[in-house]
Amino acid sequence: METILQIISDYGVLSYAILFLYCALKSGALPLFAGIAAHLGALDIVIVGAAVIMGGYLGDELRFYLGRKYGVQNLWANKHYQKSVHTARLLLNRYGKAYIFLYRYPKGMRTIGALPVALTDMPWQVFTGLNFASALTWAFALVGTGYLFGAALDYYVGDNWGVFSVALLGIFFLLTYIAYRHINVVAREELDKEKRSLDKP
Repeated sequence: METILQIISDYGVLSYAILFLYCALKSGALPLFAGIAAHLGALDIVIVGAAVIMGGYLGDELRFYLGRKYGVQNLWANKHYQKSVHTARLLLNRYGKAYIFLYRYPKGMRTIGALPVALTDMPWQVFTGLNFASALTWAFALVGTGYLFGAALDYYVGDNWGVFSVALLGIFFLLTYIAYRHINVVAREELDKEKRSLDKP
C-alpha cells in the first residue's frame, strides 16, 4: 500500500490515468488498492470507479475487435487448428456469457480476456452489454471492497492476493476442463454426423 500511496504522491492526477491503463491491460489487485486509497482520502472514489470501469470495459472491447477482425479468419484458414477452433466455438457458444463475467478474476486470464469470445457467433451488441456489466461488477467487487474496508484489508491482501488469484485460476481451469470434456463429445458427434452426411451418395 505504501507503493500505491507513493505513486499517488508522485503523479497526482495522472494516477487515475495509470489506473485506467492498468485496468485496460490486465486485472489484479490495483483496483482494490485504489479503493483503499480512496478510503484513506488519497483518491476520489468516483473517479477511481470510473477509471476502473472504463479501463476494464474499453480494454476488452479492443481485444474483442482485434480477435473478430483478425483472429477468426486466420485460425479457420489453418487446417491444423480447425478442429480446435470448432471445439472452442462450441464451448464458448454455450458458456461464453458466463466466461465474460469470470475471466477478469483468475491470474493471467485477463491478458487474453475477450479474444476467445471473438471466435463465437456472439453479436457485438450482446458482447458489449455483457462486457460493460462484467466491468461494472468487477469494479464494484474490488474498488467497493477496498473503499468499504479500507486499511483493514491492506495487510491481508498484500500477503495473500497472489495465492488467492492463483487459486481462482486453478478453479477456472478445472471448470474449463470439465466443460471441454463435455463439449468435445458434442463436437465429435457433430463432426461424425457431418462426415456421414458427406459420405452418403
